[in-house]
Amino acid sequence: MFDRLLVTRLIAGRGAAFGLRLLRLPLRLVSGFGAQTPDRLLIAPQDIRTTDPTIAADIYAGYFVFAGKSVNTHGQSPFEIPPPSETWYTGLTSFSWLRHLRAADSALARANARALVGDWIHQHGKPANTPDWQADIAARRLLSFLSQSPLILDGADRDFYRRFMRALGVHSKFLQRCLNDGLEGEARLTCAIAIAELGLCAQGMNLVAKRGTKLLIDELKDQILPDGGHMSRNPQVLVDLLLDLLPLRQAYAARGTSAPQMLLNAIDRMMPMLRLFRHGDGSMALFNGMGPTAAHAVATVLAYDDARAAPLAHAPHSGYERLEAGETIIIMDCGAPPPPRFSREAHAGTLSFETSHNGHRLFVNCGVPFYPRPDLREAARATAAHTALIVGDRSSARFATGAGLDRFVAGQVIAGPTDVRARRAEDEHALEVEARHNGYDRTFGLIHERRITMSSDGLRCEGEDKLVATERRVPGAGQADYALRFHLHPSVRVEMAEGGAAAILTLPDDARWLFRASGLPIAIEESIFLGGREGPRQTDQLVVAAKVRENPALVWTLERL
Repeated sequence: MFDRLLVTRLIAGRGAAFGLRLLRLPLRLVSGFGAQTPDRLLIAPQDIRTTDPTIAADIYAGYFVFAGKSVNTHGQSPFEIPPPSETWYTGLTSFSWLRHLRAADSALARANARALVGDWIHQHGKPANTPDWQADIAARRLLSFLSQSPLILDGADRDFYRRFMRALGVHSKFLQRCLNDGLEGEARLTCAIAIAELGLCAQGMNLVAKRGTKLLIDELKDQILPDGGHMSRNPQVLVDLLLDLLPLRQAYAARGTSAPQMLLNAIDRMMPMLRLFRHGDGSMALFNGMGPTAAHAVATVLAYDDARAAPLAHAPHSGYERLEAGETIIIMDCGAPPPPRFSREAHAGTLSFETSHNGHRLFVNCGVPFYPRPDLREAARATAAHTALIVGDRSSARFATGAGLDRFVAGQVIAGPTDVRARRAEDEHALEVEARHNGYDRTFGLIHERRITMSSDGLRCEGEDKLVATERRVPGAGQADYALRFHLHPSVRVEMAEGGAAAILTLPDDARWLFRASGLPIAIEESIFLGGREGPRQTDQLVVAAKVRENPALVWTLERL
């Protein structure tokens, strides 16, 4: 019943937002002044994403691979064949793959790019209620058209050039309308970036440039937190945004225009925050929607970090902590779920953590799959898929399912921790983080407290997990079962010791660690690791089970042998 009330409240909020959009209708009319067709393009921003020229040969042969699906068009236009999935189609119509054709640097690749772009414009160039005209896909397509315009327009005749310019104007008008209609979440910032970039690249788009810069400043102010994290708390969003913001910063310089200070400050703050999430092997910690690390993308972004800033250790606004000593790294989620409009990828992983040593990952969260897998998505968001404590097999946060009224807020967090506190302490002997959350208060009348201490040499970690009763009276709360789950990276070998009261964990470099938990039995259960680019992999997890009344607190240790 409580969840129903929360869903109703979210829907009511959307209704209020719709009413506000009606009041802002005159602004939609004003936005038409910024919807000109460009006269010509003056600059082309650099696409800093990595390229693979061999993909150009596959595309010329009619093979298009997106979202884990491969299609052979057999000479047909890829825009005419039935798509194997919506994500395949949006991958195709984002045109991000044009960079591979440009990398091929051949007349054939240029002609192929121009033909495919012209084909899409002819068939789908007018906004419609189709997946390729979702706001974020349209923004991504506009960014691709701008950055790859030298490829597309090389050798083009006057008619194609004019059609291409009109297409840019159509995208500009469409994206401005989406923003005026109340577009939410990360897509809103992507649209602002695309509009600002078009205004800089094109002649005769001064109003668009001014409006785009204003939108960009507003969204960066709203979405980038003071410590450099993104409002969604998703590390992947940081990577994707920096891949767009860095070329935009260069575009301002190329036009001889001062980049907004908000843009420069945002990039400077985001770099050390991105480093906070990196393990020693270069992979990113798996929190709140982060999937397999595109190591080349992260390395590319960090190559633009002139300051070479050290990883941020304390990120109170984003809700993350990093403990690093010797060769050992612990990264911990100490934050509440993000606001609903940014929560569609968020996980119920409050107080979960990951550990690595000498470039090898030890304890992990399950992450999300590289390719969209609806059957795994909800399971991956659950608390049980994290190195965390779970009470009564219930997640600490709940999500709208997409059924009934929930479909209006599908995927958003509708209930979860509202009071999350963290304290950090450091001295010459140890690093320590102590945090708590109230995600189990309403259902069990319990507060979860977790303390993790790392020795100054990184060779010993001690944790304490405690469940504290609140004033809320919940029948049977004291009899609730709970479990500590420690998911292991697939490269870790595990064997039991001390009659099942300890586990020896061996890393690929043969470093051995001993794990104990208050003398209680440790079970080895199956798990699945979704954070690898090779796809889901079977792995193990250590599970320590107890009852609240008998063991309200558990102490566990991880020590290098």
